[in-house]
Amino acid sequence: MYVTFYGATGTVTGSKTLVEVGGKRLLVDCGLFQGFKTLRERNWEPLPFDPRGIDAVLLTHAHIDHSGSLPLLIRNGFKGHIYMTAATAELCEILLQDTAHLQEEEARYRNRHKATRHEPAEPLYTVQDAQECLKRIKRIHSDGKLDLGDDVQIEFTPAGHILGAASIRIAHGGKAILFSGDLGRDDDLVMWPPATGQKADWVVIESTYGDRLHPNIDAIDKLGDIVRRTAARGGSIIIPAFAVGRTQEVLYSLYRLKQAGAIPDLPVVLDSPMGVAATGIYDRHREGHRLTPEECQGIHHMTRFVRKVEDSKALLGQRFPQVIIAGSGMVTGGRVLHHIAHFGPNSRNSIVLSGFQAGGTRGASLAAGATSLKMFGEYVPIRAEVCQIEGLSAHGDQHDLLSWLGALGKKPSQVFVIHGEPQAADTLRLRIEEQLCIKSRVPDYRETFKLDEA
Repeated sequence: MYVTFYGATGTVTGSKTLVEVGGKRLLVDCGLFQGFKTLRERNWEPLPFDPRGIDAVLLTHAHIDHSGSLPLLIRNGFKGHIYMTAATAELCEILLQDTAHLQEEEARYRNRHKATRHEPAEPLYTVQDAQECLKRIKRIHSDGKLDLGDDVQIEFTPAGHILGAASIRIAHGGKAILFSGDLGRDDDLVMWPPATGQKADWVVIESTYGDRLHPNIDAIDKLGDIVRRTAARGGSIIIPAFAVGRTQEVLYSLYRLKQAGAIPDLPVVLDSPMGVAATGIYDRHREGHRLTPEECQGIHHMTRFVRKVEDSKALLGQRFPQVIIAGSGMVTGGRVLHHIAHFGPNSRNSIVLSGFQAGGTRGASLAAGATSLKMFGEYVPIRAEVCQIEGLSAHGDQHDLLSWLGALGKKPSQVFVIHGEPQAADTLRLRIEEQLCIKSRVPDYRETFKLDEA
């Protein structure tokens, strides 16, 4: 068995891992790089492997840093199937098409304003590319098991994190490798805890929060404090949030606060067509999360769902306090840019960062105290109060990750630590070796391992 890491090394984005086993070439995840320009430029380079030689793709979950390069894979010759859970398939349908639409819009904007080094500017991929990709999706059975032939057995087990997220076990010839995917938290507000007890000889684990613990605070109470003080000074609250996972956590938190009478009865607006669609998918897959039918219904009654562009623009003219939730979660694009450009210069308002902000993103700049952000070709002053609530993160922290590893049904011979900034990944590697006495390695970009000799 050979494993090659083509992404999520030294960064939390761009997950792509090639597994060669039983005469098959399997790609686990195929995500976009995000953050620093040097990483984003990798998205435009030729794929570092021949897509025509890939037999199948196994997708852990729908987030774009894990799924966003799938249309490129298809466009460059991949002919196989893309396997995932049913909920992940529904989420990919909206996420991939929306990502393609945003890329087309950005290309049109750059051409219109001549803000491009290339004539003409082109999108990374088109909506048509995304639609072709969706035709290759195969939903796995409810038991999570998949037989690819040649004694290659696949098993998907729940990973928490977001709806449909899974860890993926690949077994052949009595040996197995387990990919954690992005692992959720035991105490997540919305999602059930990750499944434990899988048996594997090798494990590939994420490390987004590998060097820290989530703060021992009540994230809902902290959000309530921000809303109350912002509303008291006549300001609005802008919450950048990923359409899948974070948006639903924020909506549930606001619902809890309103139910308890802990915040004023100000409007709550979800300004994200993709977030609106994703919330509907959460409603249809209630077996995959903790929320009751009554809570789902209550969230819908509380929230104004905005889909049309003209309704989004109209929010900028409102003079009363409101909560606006919009993508993207790291302020890399989407409607939230317009809201921050409008509300950010006014000190009455607040911007609430509700999760991890990758290096090189506008969200990371805000978290670091930036007093201006470059948006739409110019620098916008930021005078609004900027707050970060890490307690709403859907990622497990260092304790959660070590606990998940320690609860496996078999002690692996080696762990590969990926999907983390360098310090987070190396800190988790050290903790795994010291606390669990398991050989651990942080792989380099494009590094290959022959596992039967590891």
